[in-house]
Amino acid sequence: MRGGALPAALLCSALGLALGCAPRRVWAPSLIMLLAAVLAIGYAPIPRSWLEGIFLACWVSVAATATAVHLPHGLRLWDALPLSLNAGIWSGAVVALSGSRLDLVKAVPCVLVFLPASWVIAKGGLIAIKVASSWVMAVAILAATLQLLPVTPGYLPDHLE
Repeated sequence: MRGGALPAALLCSALGLALGCAPRRVWAPSLIMLLAAVLAIGYAPIPRSWLEGIFLACWVSVAATATAVHLPHGLRLWDALPLSLNAGIWSGAVVALSGSRLDLVKAVPCVLVFLPASWVIAKGGLIAIKVASSWVMAVAILAATLQLLPVTPGYLPDHLE
């Protein structure tokens, strides 16, 4: 869960699921905001000492973004733009610190899950999208929690090895 592509891909997927609940006029501005933020942060010099905080913020953002699927009114433009900016910032930062720039090419297209998600929602399958976003939330909460727990055998080398 520490690679650059996986957290960024899950964050982009969570954003894509949320955009599936949004009107079509929201899609283009959100994608532009996501790409601008990813490119700006992905190529910025970020101190290596921020690694743990950035991973935690990324996992919290995955969970928060996935909850947008559960909004009663769907995702509006003024909801989608901050979510896209947030996703771009943390995706770019995670990749900048722990992966290669090619991980952005792997992760960012995951936002395109909004296309099949919107189709499923149009066919009356909103519950399936809510279940998928709940799964993404659970993975993010688990990853964030594991980061905060004390080290147990099997995760890091201990003094006996």
